[in-house]
Amino acid sequence: MIGPMRYISTRGQAPVRDFSSVLLAGLAEDGGLYLPESWPEFSPQQWRDLRGLPYPELAARVMAPFTAGSIAPDVLAGLCRDAYAHFDHAAIVPLTQVEDGLFVQELFHGPTLAFKDMAMQLLGRLFDHVLTQRGEHVTIVGATSGDTGSAAIEACRGRERLRVVILHPEGRTSDVQRRQMTTVLEPNVTNLAVQGTFDDCQDMVKAMFADAAFRTDMHLSAVNSINWARIAAQVPYYVYSALALGAPDREVAFAVPTGNFGNVLAAWVARQMGLPVRALCVGSNRNDILSRFLNENDMSIHGVVPSLSPSMDIQVSSNFERLLFELLDRDAEACARTMTEFRKTGRMHVPTPVWDKANALFHGVALDDDATVAEIRRLHAESQYMADPHTAIGIAAGRAFRESGIPMVAMATAHPAKFPDAMEKAIGIRPALPEALADLFDRPERYEVVAADLAAIEDRVRAAVLKNS
Repeated sequence: MIGPMRYISTRGQAPVRDFSSVLLAGLAEDGGLYLPESWPEFSPQQWRDLRGLPYPELAARVMAPFTAGSIAPDVLAGLCRDAYAHFDHAAIVPLTQVEDGLFVQELFHGPTLAFKDMAMQLLGRLFDHVLTQRGEHVTIVGATSGDTGSAAIEACRGRERLRVVILHPEGRTSDVQRRQMTTVLEPNVTNLAVQGTFDDCQDMVKAMFADAAFRTDMHLSAVNSINWARIAAQVPYYVYSALALGAPDREVAFAVPTGNFGNVLAAWVARQMGLPVRALCVGSNRNDILSRFLNENDMSIHGVVPSLSPSMDIQVSSNFERLLFELLDRDAEACARTMTEFRKTGRMHVPTPVWDKANALFHGVALDDDATVAEIRRLHAESQYMADPHTAIGIAAGRAFRESGIPMVAMATAHPAKFPDAMEKAIGIRPALPEALADLFDRPERYEVVAADLAAIEDRVRAAVLKNS
């Protein structure tokens, strides 16, 4: 029997909560991020017992320790079946071998063609379940560098207990990414194009949560990966691929293109649960703060530069705080002090012994746009595999740290049709959108351009809540 899971904040000053409360809270009141009070562990036999299960059933079994005490296992299993019922591949997260020892796990077979669907389709249903039980409504606010917003909107559109306000950086997403958000016209959906970067959008979201009166009045909740439920729902696909390649009786390694650190953190969580993960390789673009940290212990903020992989055009990686908390041996005071200083000075001081702990498992690789194009072209020529810019960076990172006898799995995080300009530049092909999105560029758009100003954005959120009250 699994006991109830309790959650604590990385900064130590927020209430201890259960899963349902963490789901609705999103960001902790002290500005920290929630994570489990202790990590559940699976025995080797428990891992083996998951082999061969359909993905929805495996996902429910892997997530059950995190939802224990809040959501009954049979309810979670039903929500998982429903969440993945409409993905366009029978395996949900198929594995493809592209080179000797190097595999790609495709996470883009959901409705918005990006890995964010893996968690978001379940998150929308979790919100519905918990809010119906409690008779409550929430206003979801989120920042997106491209894919989170459309996945959140798709998961929450038309749900009567949810209002959704998504902030995206004006002109810094691909046209497909923008239109996947702005052509959804349900009244519970509001899109704001912020005149700034993704980091500006993320700062606005965090500031709204820090405004205690506004947070309470608007019943704010979050779908960014600051919400623990997002991370929990991403753990199962690492388990799925590892088991397919011989775990727990064989080590595996993962390569993840990441900007906000949430996706690779989910792989780290799987390792905490006992999955034999040899290495975690982080792929960055020219906005290389994560790879700089891993290679040089240089966590310093530079200006965000637009790239061919816009979902990674980020300098402040929110989820890194969860790893930092663990690297600091769960010293919440030290974590809060480090994060406060980082936001104040733009530079994070990580003592060498702490950095060494990170460096023992994590590796970083950064590709600029030219190298990304070259990697897309090479993959297509040598393996007949069409990888979007983010996926290509992940594959390159995996190749750089591949070890003989250890299967390396790179995460394919988006369908190449989401980035047709980059694909055409690399291989002369503009991949077609799937049939369900074929008319995307004919659909009317609805969004509002706003300054990166907290008062102005809070006014828009308040108006959206009043409209849907």
